[in-house]
Amino acid sequence: MSPRFRLGFLTHVQGRDGGAGGAAQAYRNAQELFVVADELGFDVGWVAQHHVSAGGGGLSSPWPFLAHAAARTTRIRLATAVTILPLEDPIRLAEDVSVVDTLSGGRVEIGVGSGYNDVEYAAFGRDVARKRELTSENLAILRAALANEEVGAAGFTVQPSAADFTDRIWQGVFSAAGAGYAAAAGSQLLLNRATYGHDAPTDEVQRPWADAYLAAWKGPWAPRIGLSRFVYPAADRRTALAQIGDDVLRAAQRFGERGGFPAGLGVDEALRRFHSFYGHPDEIVAELQRERVLPVATDLITQFNPAVPDQDSAIRALELIATQIAPALGWRPADRVPSLIGES
Repeated sequence: MSPRFRLGFLTHVQGRDGGAGGAAQAYRNAQELFVVADELGFDVGWVAQHHVSAGGGGLSSPWPFLAHAAARTTRIRLATAVTILPLEDPIRLAEDVSVVDTLSGGRVEIGVGSGYNDVEYAAFGRDVARKRELTSENLAILRAALANEEVGAAGFTVQPSAADFTDRIWQGVFSAAGAGYAAAAGSQLLLNRATYGHDAPTDEVQRPWADAYLAAWKGPWAPRIGLSRFVYPAADRRTALAQIGDDVLRAAQRFGERGGFPAGLGVDEALRRFHSFYGHPDEIVAELQRERVLPVATDLITQFNPAVPDQDSAIRALELIATQIAPALGWRPADRVPSLIGES
């Protein structure tokens, strides 16, 4: 990995109970995880946008959420993985991004993607068959708006004026061609925790995508690769499995219904399909050291999704990631990184 890689965590803002009360608790829990991660030294907190949960998550509007997180934290960076760009007005989105960035003291990063849900596209009156084209069109406008260029009408620029977002725009991809497009657009690269429609291990599928991205990169700034991975540490593998196994199996079954995974998977195969790292921290470290994409990643983005552990277990898992797993891979919190002078 990068000599000083960044450690992140991603929440899909999920809860077990339906209704407004359940959603409110899920939001409170997710906000608490941002506070805990900030205290533990995580570099970046990420949220995923879902307009239709479909068992995947519950956060439809990430920027108010991140504004609230900004007020409760002091140093952790605030990011989306991803904002569904074809369903957004890119100028209006740039305004939200710039406001939250201003309020947070410049801590915002934005990851964008095309999404996949037909119902979401229909609800917003967008043609899902044009999702790639819409993503490219809106990304060009978003990038121009965040560069304080005129957009939409002569003389119009976003307010407040955006800070430098040159290397703070990320793009989620699901193919080598997509990785090439991200590089050509000057976007940093986001890789998902699982690959759908592939039987080979996720890292085996994704490593050529990462290589294609790096080969195509022409930007004057350093490229970054954000690697999202399911990481769930516990006292031992048996304890971890008891806390995540049923959720992962149900999620795999839902993906099976949509054709992303084969139908009828058992829990072991479901965990493999989600490229899951779980168990004692030492076991997870050993497995991550064999991960094929990790050596070229600059950001490790840990998540529990599709599992929904109770809040105490989630907090404990974040503690183990920050104090045992990530340090064993070479990570240290930013404020503990030695200076270039006088320290070793």
